[in-house]
Amino acid sequence: MNIKVCVGSSCHLKGSYDVIQTLKDILKKYDVEDLVELQASFCLGHCAKGVNVKTDGIAAPKMEKVGIDPKEGYLLLHNVTKENAEELFVKEIYPLIEL
Repeated sequence: MNIKVCVGSSCHLKGSYDVIQTLKDILKKYDVEDLVELQASFCLGHCAKGVNVKTDGIAAPKMEKVGIDPKEGYLLLHNVTKENAEELFVKEIYPLIEL
């Protein structure tokens, strides 16, 4: 699975680099560093919605299990901050990781 954090101008100003560092720590804490590739990404197209985080490379059965349309092929989170990153990771991303 890939996790892409927007580092475009708007997200950068809203703390995307802090989110990246926080996600690095979270991946280590949950021992999934080998299963998830964390990447910076240029604009994800939702500039008004804070720091945006997109996950892709998710198996279709996992997406269906948590209610994501497999036709989309990804999960997109908005307004991610260093303060809420772990909560969003545990609730939204962790269940999608192939353990």
